[in-house]
Amino acid sequence: MTRTLSQQQLDTLGQLVIELPSWAFGNSGTRFKVFGTPGTPRDPFEKIADAAQVSKYTGLGQVVALHYPWDKVDDYGTLLEHAQEHGVGLGTVNSNTFQDDDFKFGSLTHEDSKLRQKAIDHHFECIDIMNVTGSRDLKIWLADGSNYPGQADMRGRQDRLQDSLQQIYARLSDAQRLVLEYKFFEPAFYHTDVPDWGTSYAQVSALGDKAVVCLDTGHHAPGTNIEFIVMQLLRLGKLGSFDFNSRFYADDDLIVGAADPYQLFRILTEVIRGGGWNNPNLAFMLDQCHNVEDKIPGQIRSVLNVQEMAARALLLDRDALGEAQRSGDVLEANEIFMDAYQIDVREQLAAWRESRGFAANPMRAYAASGYQQQIAQERVGGQQASWGA
Repeated sequence: MTRTLSQQQLDTLGQLVIELPSWAFGNSGTRFKVFGTPGTPRDPFEKIADAAQVSKYTGLGQVVALHYPWDKVDDYGTLLEHAQEHGVGLGTVNSNTFQDDDFKFGSLTHEDSKLRQKAIDHHFECIDIMNVTGSRDLKIWLADGSNYPGQADMRGRQDRLQDSLQQIYARLSDAQRLVLEYKFFEPAFYHTDVPDWGTSYAQVSALGDKAVVCLDTGHHAPGTNIEFIVMQLLRLGKLGSFDFNSRFYADDDLIVGAADPYQLFRILTEVIRGGGWNNPNLAFMLDQCHNVEDKIPGQIRSVLNVQEMAARALLLDRDALGEAQRSGDVLEANEIFMDAYQIDVREQLAAWRESRGFAANPMRAYAASGYQQQIAQERVGGQQASWGA
């Protein structure tokens, strides 16, 4: 089917902002091994330089999310200046309480008040970083949970989690938010303290208006209707951010749109229905690691996938769809929906990128730039960034 984006739709598409995860540019792998590659960044400054390449060739990826302490530096003001010099900003600060031995049996939910306070203090440090970088969002993902029935007092852990979050929430400025992510399992296999959107919603709703939910597209059981969750959280005013990625089985680090591009289209259709990326309360971020593919091209491919599916979602004939829905014409409604998904917008997007001074084919332009070969030659010695660094 042929249909072209109007200038208004292109202008809307041009307002899309996608945060890139700093950790996507470091080494990663399976749970069995972390793989090294030539040219991998050795510090947060080099991660940001690589992230800037994504923005340079696509016009997307204008913001880099940090992970603390993976991105620990002596002076975050200097890191912010470095980012700005490369044409990108610093966004969400992600906390990390899942790699400390003290948190083996929980962090913000821990039975031991001293260890729980240690986890709270870690988030205070994250807020201190946000105060310097101007970041709005503190994102919390917890590995807390248990592996066996009877191992833990599940209700008590929920009470302690709320108390911990209340203390963190109280430290935020008026311009900052707490974003609580959920994941239905791993590494806790009997129960996870924040396993689903309902738990996250219940916890943040008790905190206040500055607390919202992060929806990671890979953090659901197979067959889950994720776009329904998107709709519901937007309807309730509590969807704060996305972590975009794909999974084929039980993890979430693959390129967004790789496993099910139709799902990505359906999600973005609900996003547009709920106000789109003009909604100031909604942030779009990738949460991916690149194990077998080169990191910068992996991120370029990712943001292009989001852009393409967003364009198709903009082309959905909502008036015709609404009429078919109201009349009860099931097949017509489904056909209208599928028609939008099947529109090939790649050629028009390529021409539009060129008109804005970006590469028509960002993947090829980056490959021809020589940047990958340059960093492979220059970044010799030192410790490559990876999980935990």
